[in-house]
This record gives sequence, structure tokens and C-alpha cells, in this order.
Amino acid sequence: MHPFRAAVENRDADAIEALLAEDVVFTSPVAFKPYAGKAITAAILRGVLRVFEDFRYVREIANPDGQDHAFVFTATVGGREIQGCDFLHFDEEGRIDDFTVMVRPLSAAQALSEAMGAQFERISREAAGA
Repeated sequence: MHPFRAAVENRDADAIEALLAEDVVFTSPVAFKPYAGKAITAAILRGVLRVFEDFRYVREIANPDGQDHAFVFTATVGGREIQGCDFLHFDEEGRIDDFTVMVRPLSAAQALSEAMGAQFERISREAAGA
């Protein structure tokens, strides 16, 4: 099992953070502008761990060189079933330097936006304290 997948499925926020490059760029499915940097990305991912229920990966797709992975997932957020995919690019050191998330359906994306919006003050404090 891929170390990122294992960290997420074990809800191990420290292991997830350890896999992030300092200059990682996180592109959210519900925010227009990407977030740059390890501190904010780690804080966002901790927020996601708090809002997703019944999270599980159902498929993992990788290119032959191992630098690009797609992890397909299902979860529940705000009472809505959500399907999504984490698209990750790994740098030469094996750290995630690009992290893009896409989700469906729209009603679940809206529930995710609301749930993460409620977390964002805490996320901002966590990122500032890193």
C-alpha cells in the first residue's frame, strides 16, 4: 500500500504532513485559488480528516515512474455521500509537491464547502502556528 494512502486511512495527520514538500501547492475542489505551502496544506488536510466520515479509498492509479498517483475515494460529509479523487505529484525526494482534489456530486461538494468553511478559522490558526 502506498505510504500516503496508509497515512490517510490510518488518519495519521503527522505521517501525512511528513509526506508534503515545503513548497506543495494544494488545489481545493471548493476554493478558487490554490493554497501554497506545507503549513496551510497540512492544516487543510487535518480539517478534512475532521469533516469526512466513513472515508475510504476505493482505487489507486499510478504512472510507471511513480511520480503521479490518483487515489479515488468515497466518504460522507454533512450527511451527503461524496466521491472524489486525490491527484498527487511527487518530487524527486518522494514528497508531494502538487495536490489536487476533485469531488462530486455538486450537493456533496456544497456540503464539503460548508463543512470546511466552518473549519477555516481553526485551519488558519493551525497553519499560522506551524
